[in-house]
Amino acid sequence: MEATTLLTTPSMTVSRFRCDAGPGDAPFAECRNGHSIAYVRAGSFGCHCRGKFFELVAGSVLVGYPGDEYTCTHEHVAGDECLSFFLSEDLVDAVGARRETWQVVATPPLPELMVLGELAQTAADGNSDLGLDEIGQIFASRFAEVVSGKPRKQAAPTARDRRRAVETALWIDDNSSHEIDLEEAARQAGLSPFHFLRLFSGVLGVTPHQYLVRSRLRHAARLLTDDDIAVTDVAYDVGFGDLSNFVRTFHRAAGVSPSKFRQAAKGERKILQEQLICN
Repeated sequence: MEATTLLTTPSMTVSRFRCDAGPGDAPFAECRNGHSIAYVRAGSFGCHCRGKFFELVAGSVLVGYPGDEYTCTHEHVAGDECLSFFLSEDLVDAVGARRETWQVVATPPLPELMVLGELAQTAADGNSDLGLDEIGQIFASRFAEVVSGKPRKQAAPTARDRRRAVETALWIDDNSSHEIDLEEAARQAGLSPFHFLRLFSGVLGVTPHQYLVRSRLRHAARLLTDDDIAVTDVAYDVGFGDLSNFVRTFHRAAGVSPSKFRQAAKGERKILQEQLICN
């Protein structure tokens, strides 16, 4: 079993697991110490738990409950890959699902969860402006809604809520060149990460990490009008961790590379005209 930790915050840990066990390998048992949701991205495996047997395939979800023991088998195919979210008790309480919801052991491939599982993998690969911590919270909440059959109701934001969201957005913009995660932004607003994510998204229409990335892009667009600043320096100055991520994200937003955007800003209108025609 190969395990790679992708994210660690007070609210959750996200890990990728790759298993190469096959039909000839002995079943192995493990015990859960907390709540978890593991999205099966590829392969297949069987699972014995609570006196029942489950077959999980790509799109299924294995649900961990504290104290439960799971015995996994690979009777049909070799190997599987899972993206697993280990949740803190505070996050589980915030989600608000009943115990029975977390004791289902597994779910079949459900479209409401599959799309979020793949979106989480996209974020893990660095190809989304959503934060992996944000998708983890959204995934946990959606899981609880789907399994319990009780959609979570969100009250209309109050004037104080709107002020919190706006003030935090301004703080994110002022500090966008630094690393900011959901936990830190939530502390700035004086809320739990789970409730802050829902509030911020509901008021402003984007998640905190989306706003952070777009703030960086906005600052980058301004800096690119200056020929004296290298594109690499622009990337690091606005908060991107590496040049390739900046170029990829900027191109996705603008439709052209940072270098071509700079040329267009200097009067080469043909670059953006061609982009408009192509679109």
